[in-house]
Amino acid sequence: MKQFVILSFLFFSLTAFTQELSLQECVDLALQNNIALKRSELQKHTAEINLKSTRSGILPQLNASYNLGINNGRSIDPYTNDYIDQQLKFSSAGLSLYNQLFKGFELRNSIQRDRFNLQASEAETEQAQQQLILDVTLAYFQILNNRDLLQLARLRLEATKKQTDRLKSLYDQGEGNPADFTDILGQISNDEASVVDAETQLERSVLELANLLNLDTLPKVQEIAFLAELEKYKLSATEVYEDALNNLATIEAKRLRIEASKEDVQVSRSFYSPEISLFAQLHTNYSSVARTFNETGTRLVETGNFITLDEVNYPVKTNQTLFTDEKIGYLDQLNNNLNSVVGVAVDIPIFNGLRAKRTVKLKKIELEDSKLELEDTKNDLQQEIRMAWNQMQASYRNYHLLQEQVEAYEKSYQVNEVRFTNGVSNFVEYIFSKNNLDRARINMANARYEYMIRVKILEYYRGA
Repeated sequence: MKQFVILSFLFFSLTAFTQELSLQECVDLALQNNIALKRSELQKHTAEINLKSTRSGILPQLNASYNLGINNGRSIDPYTNDYIDQQLKFSSAGLSLYNQLFKGFELRNSIQRDRFNLQASEAETEQAQQQLILDVTLAYFQILNNRDLLQLARLRLEATKKQTDRLKSLYDQGEGNPADFTDILGQISNDEASVVDAETQLERSVLELANLLNLDTLPKVQEIAFLAELEKYKLSATEVYEDALNNLATIEAKRLRIEASKEDVQVSRSFYSPEISLFAQLHTNYSSVARTFNETGTRLVETGNFITLDEVNYPVKTNQTLFTDEKIGYLDQLNNNLNSVVGVAVDIPIFNGLRAKRTVKLKKIELEDSKLELEDTKNDLQQEIRMAWNQMQASYRNYHLLQEQVEAYEKSYQVNEVRFTNGVSNFVEYIFSKNNLDRARINMANARYEYMIRVKILEYYRGA
């Protein structure tokens, strides 16, 4: 059973892309697999983490410390602060708290800056998605265009081969002009080369789509039912540009980067401001030589002094308290030596090597650069929209002109084909008419797809 499941999985994996994919399925695969889009999403996640990290600055910093060691030789007993000359085992523990209360609104401005950066990263990810959808759509249309061109090349070759069979029969019978047969053999080679070239172009466009989808196998795409007549695009280049300024994610991303740069300038100005912070500490220690002394009783001992009575010396005695030493326990020492500190610190910048001034200037330059980048993006966008719009208009006009040309060449070719078949005209007139018709059909197919591609590009700029 397990082997059957594995074989079934492998079968479906191998046949997953043997079926034809629709445009929407290609877009979905690209959004799921494309490496450039994944990298853009990673940059967005990085911006999210940066914002969370900055927000955490609101919280106080709480740190604990602990150490344990052995000291040999002369040292200070941490319990009694006396000098000792013996082996000492020591330990200490501490807890410290720090919280910035004010520094020229640095924290607030940093949070706002990183929030704008996150929003800009989200807009850039959206822009990457929009660009990927456009690239997949254009690659998809290019495959359809190349597929049509390949079909035209094959039909052209097939029509030439039909005439070859007739001319070969005449050539074998010694009738007609022998040069016509050799000429059409050369035309067959030319048509076959056109088929090979069309196949190469089709394979190249399929590889481009596979790269966008990040697939190891070559995808097959479905045909799209286009309208018989092309609908004229109704919007002007100016209208498309105005929509792009309001809807295109890349413009919004540039604007948000400007807002982030403004906040970054305010952050850099906090270097001029005093810093007010709250601090607190809790500390204790342990010493292996620490002892406690307990009273066990008293005894009489001579003091070394004497009292003379009647010329007799009597020694002076006194009561001496007796003690026994006892090692103080580890936890008892930590508890007995506990001390705490609480306070407020003010750090006033007086001179820092002009670092604050230089930092503010650099941030202002970055702000101006981000503004110029937005203007540059707008200028490039306007130029690209105008070029795409002009190409769209030209391809629309060319398509209708080529329709008329194809109709005229079809009639001319039909007449010349009949004349050539009946031996009234020569091969030169026939092949000239045939080539004119073939070129017109190819040009009309290219114009049709060129128009649809330019319309897609304009709709992409509009954010549609």
